[in-house]
Formats: sequence, structure tokens, C-alpha cells
Amino acid sequence: MKEVFHKIMSVCMAVVVLFSTTSFTMHMHYCGDTLVDKSYFVKAESCGMETPQPEESSDCETVKKDCCSEDQLTVEGQDELKRSHELSLKQQVFVATFVQTHLYLFESAEKSPDFGKHYLPPPLIKSIYKLDEVYLI
Repeated sequence: MKEVFHKIMSVCMAVVVLFSTTSFTMHMHYCGDTLVDKSYFVKAESCGMETPQPEESSDCETVKKDCCSEDQLTVEGQDELKRSHELSLKQQVFVATFVQTHLYLFESAEKSPDFGKHYLPPPLIKSIYKLDEVYLI
């Protein structure tokens, strides 16, 4: 049981380290206020409603504002792993006893011995109500 617990804890710690050191970027394309597309690895696809920008701007042209917008969310992971703080001796003792007591919570309880399993009552020679002369009326 302890080996299984240690394996589960090591896998959990590996997952925590993996997610804390991983960086990723999410691209989102909005058309107005509506999210049209999102992508994690490549740029999000557009909805095709972007207004083309004129190549040469002149004074008499009016430029229509584009209704589409792009947004980018970047989550940076840690570059270096280091201990944030050291535990004192009292804290180490507390953690060790906490883990040790909770390990025994998950162990299967052994069956308690059944002392009356092999007990046979003495044979009845006469009925007790006849001996005591007790009758239901």
C-alpha cells in the first residue's frame, strides 16, 4: 500500500512540475464582441470580414473602422526551479507524522476474529418453560 501511495505522490509532483514550467500562448479572433476562433499553437483563423486597408491614403478617402480584433494570451512558465523555503525541524516532524497517520487510513482493515463461530450451545433436555411452569394464557 505504501508503494502505491509513493508512486501516486511522485506522479502528482511530476505533473505539478510540468505545468509550472510549461509556457503557452492562446490566440483569439473576435468579430465585434463575439469570439470566432481560438488556437493554442498557430494563429487563429479570421472570419473573413476584415476591411482591406487602402494602399495609398489620400485626403478625400474615408477609412472604415475594422470590426475584427485579435487578442493574445501568454502564460509564462518558470525557467528555474528552486526551493522557496526550508522547513524547520518541528514542521518536518509534523509533516512526517501527518503522512504516516494518513497512510494507515487507506489500508484495508483485517477481519476481527469471530469468537462465537465455533461455539455450540448445550443441548436442551427439557423445555425451560415447562421446568419453570411459565405458560402464556
